[in-house]
Amino acid sequence: MFVKKAIKRVLAPLKPWLMRDTDALLMRNHQLVGRMASWEVRSKKEICSLQDVEFKVSSQWGEDGIIDWLIERANIPPVSQSFIEFGVESYREANTRFLLQNRNWRGLIMDGSSSMISAVQEDSVAWAHDLTVQPAFITRENINNLISSAGFVGDIGLLSIDLDGNDYWIWEAIDVVRPILCICEYNAVFGDQYPISIPYDAAFNRTSAHHSNLYFGASITALTSLAARKGYRFVGTTSAANDAFFVREDYATQFVDSSIQHIQALPSRFRESRDEVGNSNYVGGIERVKQISELPVVNVETKTIVKLCELEEIYSREWLSCMTGIAQTRVR
Repeated sequence: MFVKKAIKRVLAPLKPWLMRDTDALLMRNHQLVGRMASWEVRSKKEICSLQDVEFKVSSQWGEDGIIDWLIERANIPPVSQSFIEFGVESYREANTRFLLQNRNWRGLIMDGSSSMISAVQEDSVAWAHDLTVQPAFITRENINNLISSAGFVGDIGLLSIDLDGNDYWIWEAIDVVRPILCICEYNAVFGDQYPISIPYDAAFNRTSAHHSNLYFGASITALTSLAARKGYRFVGTTSAANDAFFVREDYATQFVDSSIQHIQALPSRFRESRDEVGNSNYVGGIERVKQISELPVVNVETKTIVKLCELEEIYSREWLSCMTGIAQTRVR
């Protein structure tokens, strides 16, 4: 017993160092596996859908692989090899972290969390790469100034938007940069039949907007409508159905028509809903929309605001089939 206690006293000061060394080794191995997946993905000239090239290194789902494949096909020039990402929290899990480390692009990340700077500064990416960190609560009124004041203007390679709220309105407002690739989170609970979004509210916060955690963002139809107006082509979504991908038309024609056989938007199977006291209640499928049916949405094309329950048949037969297995059923 005495020997065990003595060993613990000796090793105690070394524990933080040993843990850091172990974490660094695991991260290097993780990065190496990601590079191997990247080499495999880059070799694919034709795919059935974006889901064929998914892999995860630092992204939440399969975005790392999709981004890598799109970049390889688009042949983005060195002068435009930069990215902007919103909603990164600590930047441990983000759409652009693998891009930063694997391709060494220049980047700007923004988040409303005041702890973001300290979290990133403690990370090796802060000194090993050209990464600008901008803590800010993003609105459509300040977004262009935030971007330009950080030194990003004109053509950039990638824009990734994941704000859990005003995503549509922020993307609509951006005009100081012209991304070649765009990624934007969509809310699949809003269906695929109407171009709808939450009404714009500069102070919107997903966690306080509604207890269900399901009221945020925009439908995939709203985002594809906006993309077309801004000169982008929709090329698909993740299999998790959280992020949609768009390519600027002057680059899309280089590979999209022949390289991706099936371009489609998928419904999600997330069960992230919560009850009135904040506990997960695991409501899924078409039942999710009932949790927020009385809340307002705006048709981004007609500018009319209605309650979600006032819209008929918000899911296509294809989406209903994926969610329920009953293709003929429709729900309000």
